[in-house]
Amino acid sequence: MAKERSNEYNAFLQKSLSLKKVREERSKEVSKDVLFQSSKKKIQTTMIGALSSLEDGFGFLWGFNADNREDENLSPEQQHLKNIYDEARAKILDRGNTQIRNLEAEFAQYDITKKRYSYNLPVVKPGNSLEGEDK
Repeated sequence: MAKERSNEYNAFLQKSLSLKKVREERSKEVSKDVLFQSSKKKIQTTMIGALSSLEDGFGFLWGFNADNREDENLSPEQQHLKNIYDEARAKILDRGNTQIRNLEAEFAQYDITKKRYSYNLPVVKPGNSLEGEDK
């Protein structure tokens, strides 16, 4: 009888440890994915922000403004400058997306675990104060 309970307890303990390991592995995968998605978003924001700054600063050269984003009324010079900008824009986005893919490949080589908060609450008897605390 005692041996059966011991075996049951050992099986329970083994199952518990196995579940804990599965949870830890899942936590690592989630942590890695969250960090990658956050990093990816930052790279994309940097690319789009840089392009937006160029459009705001130099867009007047090819007739770019909030009201007029059509190519219909552009002069030949403006159309030429717009084509140059469009090529540069495509290269910037391609290079940024390449770096995002490189980052994803790099992340695959690491185990990443998000740090969790830990709280240490002191326990004192009623009527006693904590050390160093003024009354």
